[in-house]
Amino acid sequence: MDVYLDHSATTKPSPAVFAAMQHVLQTEYGNPSSAHRKGFLAEQLLKEARAVVATALGANSNEIIFTSGGTEANNLALQGSIARLKHRHKYLVTTQIEHSSVSSVFKHFEAQGYRVTYLGVDQYGFVKMDELQAALAEQPALISMMMVNNEIGTIQSIAEIGALLNCCLERPLFHVDAVQAFGKVPFHVHQLGVDLLSISGHKIYGPKGIGALYIKTGTKIDPIFYGGGHESALRPGTQNVPGIVGMGVAAAEVSRDLHANRQKLALLKHYLIQQILAQIPKVQIHSPEQENFTPNILNVSFYGIKGEVLLHTLETDGIYVSTGSACNSHKKSYSHVLTAIGLAEPALESAIRFSFSPNNTTDEIDYCLEKLQIHVNELRQVTTWR
Repeated sequence: MDVYLDHSATTKPSPAVFAAMQHVLQTEYGNPSSAHRKGFLAEQLLKEARAVVATALGANSNEIIFTSGGTEANNLALQGSIARLKHRHKYLVTTQIEHSSVSSVFKHFEAQGYRVTYLGVDQYGFVKMDELQAALAEQPALISMMMVNNEIGTIQSIAEIGALLNCCLERPLFHVDAVQAFGKVPFHVHQLGVDLLSISGHKIYGPKGIGALYIKTGTKIDPIFYGGGHESALRPGTQNVPGIVGMGVAAAEVSRDLHANRQKLALLKHYLIQQILAQIPKVQIHSPEQENFTPNILNVSFYGIKGEVLLHTLETDGIYVSTGSACNSHKKSYSHVLTAIGLAEPALESAIRFSFSPNNTTDEIDYCLEKLQIHVNELRQVTTWR
């Protein structure tokens, strides 16, 4: 049996997404910038998909820019904003638990002479509001943070933070990385108080290589590379029509099924937590069952075992989990997220992330639990690591 529990890393495209993309690849393959009928039909598909994604976000179609994924959307939002805001105070704010596609941009500009504050978080991963208030008093030009943390599932109070920015003398631009939130957490982008928001297709059962950036009407950013006038001259290059269509189908599906999917995910998470606690001693749950944690992510430390060893041992039984962000999985260092929430070395070393899909079943979870219990017991007997 294969049990895939790494859906925060990527998801399998849904049958409807696959069918829609196959049709575009084989039939509607025109360049949307071409003047002939094939080009016109491709352009119509772009318009339709843009409208679907906008509706799913609660945005307007003209506020959606398609990119190659969440990483590019984050880079376009941040680099484009900073370039436009270069006349303002060179002070930027983010958090200690951001994805590398955000944190690396801030590190780059910090090396260029910008001052950056990396807000701390509490033991659950929530931004420390006193640190945010202190940072706002210094009038930052830009603030960026993720809505849902990809490793432990913390849901930040984005609307509350967005409202807080209105107290600034000169309101900073507010960017939100919603790659792990879109399709899993209900939100209406116009109610969040954000200026820029990034999403990705392959996290919502769509294709890889496609994402989108919401840019609030009236918000101006500079392009970060140049070419044609595609995507409002902010993302030059012939659009990935099959990917965009696939993302549109995926966005429609996850939006339609959001409430039902959240219920299924919550049940799976609850069941796995309860069974782990009942069957396996010396564990610590880092993603509790609370409303301000997303139901599709469960991070657990199995003390006395290296997480990477457990991951590969489970893989031999067809069970696929992770030790953190897939983008950093080959680096020999502890999770910056788990470090930021204050975990000690034994917990950092032994953490595993399970991330669910509504298509996962309790039979799959039972199989995972059976193998998990066996391997944890075996590894604890042979390891000399504390």
